[in-house]
Amino acid sequence: MPTSAKPWLNKDYWFAFWSGLIFLIGSLVANYYANLYAIERASNPVTDIILSNTRAFDLDGLFIYGAFGLVGLITILGLIKIQRLPFILKSVALFVIIRSVFISLTHIGIYPTHAVLDLNPFSLLLNKFALGGDLFFSGHTGLPFLMGLIFWDKIYLRYLFIFLSILFGTVVLLAHLHYSIDVLAAFFITYSIYHLARHFFPFELKLFQEE
Repeated sequence: MPTSAKPWLNKDYWFAFWSGLIFLIGSLVANYYANLYAIERASNPVTDIILSNTRAFDLDGLFIYGAFGLVGLITILGLIKIQRLPFILKSVALFVIIRSVFISLTHIGIYPTHAVLDLNPFSLLLNKFALGGDLFFSGHTGLPFLMGLIFWDKIYLRYLFIFLSILFGTVVLLAHLHYSIDVLAAFFITYSIYHLARHFFPFELKLFQEE
């Protein structure tokens, strides 16, 4: 019987799931402190070929609610077929922990003219994970692209996630919440993260592919 037929009966599945959840929580903690460090060390903003030639658009709604909608969609896709969850959890955790390293290394100040997020429960919650110092590289761009790679064999999900990646990349640029290099680099770095996840988590990948 394939592991994915009844994953809830397989102890290896539950070990992969709980270790993935712990890894994700740990990566979010690392992300939080990397943000604090980057904000404390932030230098002056720099010029940018896109931001310097466009005004800042008020797109905070798409920035905030788009992020929560994306997380909700990923959660639903994982719960529909729970054998997907370990690989999704560990891939996202690897994405967050690697991004935390980049955040810790880069301390450029946010562009002076930028959209100001409305104060509401969603923006306050988002601020727990994105405090304004997490510029390089763009999580709004990278995370949906990572999901596009993970669900590459599901053609409609692939196109949906790639569309969302391009949409969110455009939003953060027009809102002046990221520099252009943050958005462009996200695609290349995320592609590498995906292949690292495939290498580091073969059991979880096999579970995912057995669906």
